[in-house]
Amino acid sequence: MDTVLDRFLRYVKVDTQSDENSDSYPSTAKQFDLCRMLVDECQALGLDDVGMSDFGVVTATVPGNVDHDAPAIALIAHVDTSPEFSGTNVKPVLHENYNGEDLVLPGDTSRIIRVAENPALKTLVGGTVITTDGTTLLGADDKAGVAAIMAAADRLMNNPEIPRGPIRLVFTCDEEIGRGVDKVDIPGLNAVCGYTLDGDGIGKVDCETFSADVAIVTVEGINTHPSEGKDAMVNALRIISQFIARLPTDHLSPETTDGRDGFMHPYVLEGGVAKAVTRIILREFDTDKLADQAALLESIAGDLRAEHPKATITVEIRKQYRNLGDGLKSEPRAVPKAQAAMEACGLTPELSIIRGGTDGSILTERGLPTPNLSTGEHNPHSPLEWTSKEELETAVNVLVELAQQWSSESSEFRRTD
Repeated sequence: MDTVLDRFLRYVKVDTQSDENSDSYPSTAKQFDLCRMLVDECQALGLDDVGMSDFGVVTATVPGNVDHDAPAIALIAHVDTSPEFSGTNVKPVLHENYNGEDLVLPGDTSRIIRVAENPALKTLVGGTVITTDGTTLLGADDKAGVAAIMAAADRLMNNPEIPRGPIRLVFTCDEEIGRGVDKVDIPGLNAVCGYTLDGDGIGKVDCETFSADVAIVTVEGINTHPSEGKDAMVNALRIISQFIARLPTDHLSPETTDGRDGFMHPYVLEGGVAKAVTRIILREFDTDKLADQAALLESIAGDLRAEHPKATITVEIRKQYRNLGDGLKSEPRAVPKAQAAMEACGLTPELSIIRGGTDGSILTERGLPTPNLSTGEHNPHSPLEWTSKEELETAVNVLVELAQQWSSESSEFRRTD
C-alpha cells in the first residue's frame, strides 16, 4: 500500500500546469499525463467504473460494502497547477524532524519560508514539512487533494471491515483557470453530495463562498487628431478613468474589506481614445447585495453620461457563481457529516468561509452540494508553497472516517430545498 506521501511526491513531479490562453480542454495536453497515471492506479486498486473522458476527467468508484442501499458521495480534486508560477521539473524537499525554524529553499536561497508569516509551522515541530526547492511551485494545490483521495481509496479497498457506501472519485482538469467542472457529468455520478479536497491546513469545512458577478463597463468616445480635438474629441480613456476613480475606496474595495464584507474590484483596463473597457469583479456573501453593487455602477455611469453626452457608456453584468452556502441547504447532511468525521479524528472542526469561489460553488449550483475540506495547502501558486506529511495523513483519516459516517445513511433520504 502506497502512503499518501508516496503518492504526493509522485504526483507533484508530473507537470500539469494549465494555460488560461488556450481554448482546448484540457488547456494543456500534459495534464493527461497525470490523468492516465490515475486511471492506471485506480485500476490497480480494483476500483469499479474506472474511466477517463475525452476531456481528461477521471472517474472511479470505491464500491460500497454495507447491506443496505447507502447513498453515494463524491470526492473531487483537480490535477492542474496554477499558471502563475512554473510547475516544470518540481523538486520536492522533505524537511524531516522539522526544528521550528525558517526554511531556506535550497534551489534559490533568497526564498525563505518564514515562521512569522506561516504560523501553522509552529504546530509541526518534529514532523515532516514538504517544500519546493524554490525554483517552482510545489503543486500541493491540488495534488495534496488528489493524493489524499487516492490514499483513502487504497485504505478502504484494503480494509473491507471499514463500512462504506459507494464513493465516487472525480479528478478534473483546468480548475486553476476557472474551467474545472465544466465537463463533469454530475447526473452520471448519482451522488447525494460531493466534497472538494482543496483547502488549507487541517480541520476546516469551507461552507460559504462569495456570490460573484463581473461588470463590463464600456465607453465609446470620438477620436480625432489631437490638433483638431477642441469640441470634437471625446476621450474614452479619460471617461473610463473617471468611472474607476468614482468607485468607493474606503469600503467595497479589496484593500479595505475582510470577513463577510463584499467588494468591487476593477482588474482590467484596456482600450484607447475611441473605445475603452474595464472589467470589475463584484463579490458579496449575500447574493441579493450584488444588485446593489450593479445599481451603484449604473448610477456612476448615469452621472458620466450627463457630463459627457457625446459618449456612449454601457454597464453589462454577467453572472459568475453563487454562494456555496445557498445550495448546501439542499443536502443538510453534507456539512455535519464532515464535522463528525473530523471530530472522530480528534479535530475541532472549523466552519469557514472563502473570500472567493471554489469548484464546489459551481457543482453546488448545478445540483451537487459540495463543501470544501482541508488538505494541508499553504502559500499556493508560489515557490514558497508547502504542506506536511502530517496534514496529508490527517486528510486521509478524515476521508476514511467520512466514508463510515455516510455508511449508515439511507439513499431513501429526500433532500429539502
